[in-house]
Amino acid sequence: MAKLFEKLNEIESRYEELTAQLSSPEVLSDSARLQKLAKTHAELSTIVARYREWKKIERHWTEAKQMTIEAVDPELKQMAHEEVRELEERKAKLEKELKRLLLPRDPNDEKNVILEIRAGTGGEEAALFAGELFRMYSRYAESQGWRVEVLNSSPSDLGGLKEVEASILGDKVYSKLKYESGVHRVQRVPATEQQGRIHTSAATVAVLPEADEIDVKIEAKDIRVDTFCSSGPGGQSVNTTYSAVRITHLPTNLVVSCQDEKSQIKNRARAMRVLRARLYEMEQQKQHEQIAAERREQIKTGDRSEKIRTYNFPQNRVTDHRIGLTLHQLDAVMDGKLGALVDGLVAHYETERLNKELSDAA
Repeated sequence: MAKLFEKLNEIESRYEELTAQLSSPEVLSDSARLQKLAKTHAELSTIVARYREWKKIERHWTEAKQMTIEAVDPELKQMAHEEVRELEERKAKLEKELKRLLLPRDPNDEKNVILEIRAGTGGEEAALFAGELFRMYSRYAESQGWRVEVLNSSPSDLGGLKEVEASILGDKVYSKLKYESGVHRVQRVPATEQQGRIHTSAATVAVLPEADEIDVKIEAKDIRVDTFCSSGPGGQSVNTTYSAVRITHLPTNLVVSCQDEKSQIKNRARAMRVLRARLYEMEQQKQHEQIAAERREQIKTGDRSEKIRTYNFPQNRVTDHRIGLTLHQLDAVMDGKLGALVDGLVAHYETERLNKELSDAA
């Protein structure tokens, strides 16, 4: 805790310096510098306000604690004890918030995402599960006020999804869904099983921050665009018009296809969004590889090959293996009520990041 408050004192001192600079004639006459300092000042204002609130409560707590020792009147002593308990609760809540505010912000947290779900081992059962996962995320997105836009999908024979790519747009989507990437495992009796045996199947989920054009620049010479007839549901345009688009990024050999729209122009635009997100992720992975070994544990949370969660239908149970969280509310989770899982993961990894930051500062 000493390191925490040392860092908070440094931030408060920096905030006071900025406050003084913002009123100086030298800064006021330089609009570019004024804008830069004002932005930094605004970013620090919330944490400084919370820290000053904590210090005020700390002073009151010290006074109340002293009163519990010095008071002679039993009723007054009891009131002092109650005030101490109340102030300790408020202090603990503020300390938790201060720890969260100290964490460096992930620059991708504000971004929309490209969600990719693919059926893994398990054949048709895996495809059915992939479809249910997509419905789960769609329901959760709806509860958050986000918008889901299917970019590309490939249905299976029994109504599941071999794969689906969708854009999810809204407020801070990546900050909530970034820990969903990985292998999701399902245990249940498939509809195709005649003897009632429980099978294990899997689907992979990838959550990519949607990159802007300024994040990833794609040169026209670096892509090859092929068109072909779409397949699957789509009415008269299926197998009659070359509306489906396949884009190959030549430097990386990445291939993206899109056929859900009847318009070739729309399919091309959607495919470019997916390609841009994948290239952005590849660039991030390169940067991650350059980070020291002791920091790679954090990055592992996005590893798609890692089995992160098990959905056990016979026991109505879902378990997230990374944080050891088990809920016996699988039916609610599959209906999009992901709050407990999402919030638990965010809290866990924020705590890990904070501990890492504080140990690095030691």
